[in-house]
Amino acid sequence: MSIKTRHSDEFIEALTAQLAGLRRYATALSGNAAEADDLVQSCIERALLQAEQLQEMNRFGGWLRSILHNLFIDEMRRRQRQGVSVDLADVENHVAVISPAHDHAAEIDLERAMTSLSFEHRQILLLVGLEGLNYREVADELSVPMGTVMSRLARARERLRAAMGREDVSS
Repeated sequence: MSIKTRHSDEFIEALTAQLAGLRRYATALSGNAAEADDLVQSCIERALLQAEQLQEMNRFGGWLRSILHNLFIDEMRRRQRQGVSVDLADVENHVAVISPAHDHAAEIDLERAMTSLSFEHRQILLLVGLEGLNYREVADELSVPMGTVMSRLARARERLRAAMGREDVSS
């Protein structure tokens, strides 16, 4: 495979700098470390193949997350068509399976609460809370109005608190 001229040192460095964030985002979306690694690998492959489509390097992180998001959605749709089968190898790295409840109970509770949220609410929480994007950046990345970001974030936080059994906690 020949490397396109777009794969400059700047491009490769920017791609490398985004790997940790992509893996966090993929893990949070999929809930599985092995699936997250596969998503990130596919994302990198697609980014390298579509490097010429990137117009502005300052939007590199959002561009990568968009690719990853689309890959995740495609995988979910594929699974819906094929049905769900669970292989033991797929769940061996799952936090609820490998961690004793008394050691990581809060993490398990948070994971369960996060997976109970809708995809849109989880996505907003991850982009704002985990990736540290501001409301404008999230709105631009998701192509939604900033008010939508704010209301989804408020509802996501409320539902997360309720799912964690902390309805009386205020933000």
